[in-house]
Amino acid sequence: MQKIALVTGSSNGIGLETALALAREGYHTYASMRDTKKAAELLNSAKKEGLELSIIQLDVDREESVKSAISQIMSEKQRIDILVNNAGYGIFGCLEDLTLDEMRQQFETNFFAIARLIQTVSPIMRKQQSGTIVNISSVAGRIGFPGTPAYISSKFALEGLSECLRYELSPFGINVIIIEPGVIKTNFFNAMRMPGSQKPDSPYKEITNKVIGGIKMMAEMGTPPKEVADVIIKAIKEKNPLPRYPVGNDAIMFLEAKKMKTDIEFENYLKKELF
Repeated sequence: MQKIALVTGSSNGIGLETALALAREGYHTYASMRDTKKAAELLNSAKKEGLELSIIQLDVDREESVKSAISQIMSEKQRIDILVNNAGYGIFGCLEDLTLDEMRQQFETNFFAIARLIQTVSPIMRKQQSGTIVNISSVAGRIGFPGTPAYISSKFALEGLSECLRYELSPFGINVIIIEPGVIKTNFFNAMRMPGSQKPDSPYKEITNKVIGGIKMMAEMGTPPKEVADVIIKAIKEKNPLPRYPVGNDAIMFLEAKKMKTDIEFENYLKKELF
């Protein structure tokens, strides 16, 4: 029986490369996105390679959209074997420069939307007694730094949720994997919302701009999104996948430094690296 994969946020970057990688591995892949008009690049690549890939509309922030997409997949294929929770975005701005509504919106997409998708898909996988859920976190899910507290907090929350799910779902044959990319060479940072940096009277303007500049410089030499897709494929092929997979030399470097240093030493190290 052919296995079925669903990838959210597939219009570009990590989602696009992951959808193609899964299809190359023989999965019938549903590449989902909020705006299906952005599917041209993905469809062209799939057509050239003769891949089994379907575009499906899915707005992760809307419950009815999630239910509709999952119902369509189940109607057509009667199973879901891989769920890759990739859709998300980031906000630049220190805490005082953000509204609580902006914080809530960040969590709605980066955390609650993922919880919604898992609540919808996990009963299907439980019935199958098999499945893999891949949550795209970030090295920022384990390392805090200034300028992006909303994004970082949402990723810390996702890491905690994923750890809990490994215990809850493993008895039913379901693997939960956390992917922790560093700075990836995509349009993610260009698309980040920057309410804090746009406030001329913000006392945090200087530090926010320094962090933005540092991360953008790193992004110019960032890890290609295909490398993230390759790690995902490697992870789902393993019989007993690890809980976490860092991706990119920068992610590995930061996590190793955090492991080897005291908290104060690591703070000082990060200050030098980022700003």
